[in-house]
Amino acid sequence: MKSTGVVLFAHGSRDARWREPVEAVARQVAALDPSARVACAYLEMVEPDLPAAVRALIADGAASVRVVPLFLGMGKHVREDLPRLLDALRAEFPGVEFALQPAVGEQADVIDLLARIALRPLPPPPET
Repeated sequence: MKSTGVVLFAHGSRDARWREPVEAVARQVAALDPSARVACAYLEMVEPDLPAAVRALIADGAASVRVVPLFLGMGKHVREDLPRLLDALRAEFPGVEFALQPAVGEQADVIDLLARIALRPLPPPPET
């Protein structure tokens, strides 16, 4: 059975805590679909980078790879850097199908969720 690998692609940061929400999304993907092969990858400052994450998924049996950019918008990294990285991976793995999703922040359900979060009432201050 051919499987799909999912790469959650984020920018990266020197602060190790920055990875926590990205890894939480990966755990949620795996919880929603236990058969999913999911990996996190980072553009810079953190390992693994996209090529390493993709190579690991393919070694684990992924015949196709879906890359999900965890960026709010279509900036230079998503518009230029990521397609260049994917072109190199397509050349390295010609038998693997690669799909690039839009940046999550440009998807209607994410925009709606962010708006709802912005409008949530603030919790009451702690009593002193």
